[in-house]
Amino acid sequence: MDYTHLGRTGLKVSRIALGTMNFGELTDEATGFRIMDAALEAGINLFDTADVYGGPQSPDMAKGFGISEEIIGRWLAQDGARRDRIVLATKVYQPMETGPNHKYLSAYHIRRACEASLKRLKTDHIDLYQMHHIDRATPWEEIWQAMEQLIREGKITYVGSSNFAGWDIATAQCTAASRNLLGLASEQSLYNLTQRTIELEVIPAVRHLGIGLLTWSPIGMGLLGGVLGEITEGRRATPGLQARIERLRPQLEAYEALCGELGEAPARVALAWLLHNPAVTSVISGPRTVEQLRQNLAALPLKLPEESLARLDEIWPGPGGEAPEAYAW
Repeated sequence: MDYTHLGRTGLKVSRIALGTMNFGELTDEATGFRIMDAALEAGINLFDTADVYGGPQSPDMAKGFGISEEIIGRWLAQDGARRDRIVLATKVYQPMETGPNHKYLSAYHIRRACEASLKRLKTDHIDLYQMHHIDRATPWEEIWQAMEQLIREGKITYVGSSNFAGWDIATAQCTAASRNLLGLASEQSLYNLTQRTIELEVIPAVRHLGIGLLTWSPIGMGLLGGVLGEITEGRRATPGLQARIERLRPQLEAYEALCGELGEAPARVALAWLLHNPAVTSVISGPRTVEQLRQNLAALPLKLPEESLARLDEIWPGPGGEAPEAYAW
């Protein structure tokens, strides 16, 4: 396993992280335990979850909330040595109950959500506490005051963001700096060959500010995993994604043909493309099975030649570079 610093911090994380969104929904507990065992054995040290993972992410269907964290907590409880071998990351923001203050980033909710996550995870601290989304109705002074208090109490170590725009990241950092805080250690963004919007402003922002970049959905909800074959299970079998497959069929055919020429599995190529980008700290793999995890780990040693990278840009063009040059003289 390769490791790198999480942004400008001294913390080192594995280039491939374990995402656990499927735990409790598409992956049962026993399989989740086997996946975590295999991840730890392979050298993965960054385990990513969220308080809402484990079922439908809706306050009206809350029976699945927290299950992913609970599965991780029970796995950690099996062996006390495991906790110190991983960088444990979870998130706050999503509605956890139907009450008006059981969501978003008020100091009230951040404290309650952190305490609840610690209980489910069966640990006394969270290594990376991530804001799952931006909350523009809550002032940054309030958010950082709440995070600073949790850091003082030893309940969290680093703070991260997720799904932030470039200007949200910059605003967060400016306020953190005024309070003499480290601020954001990482940003977790949607990024893959089919979704390249963050190249406009998020990647330039995290690079300039020394913030780590964690990427989720590296295979585009299965689109980049050899999706033109028969699909019978998982999220790829949903009607909405079937419609996306048909809309993107010409690109998918060209992509899978290129992967065939390279003699590589499409999922491996998709992950390798992300790993070649120096702005990417770690790619979050969200396997449903141990075999999927092992397939994703196979991307680590794959170095794509320049001509293949150029062809991938032709098949899956990005926004044209960084803003404003991407759209202005």
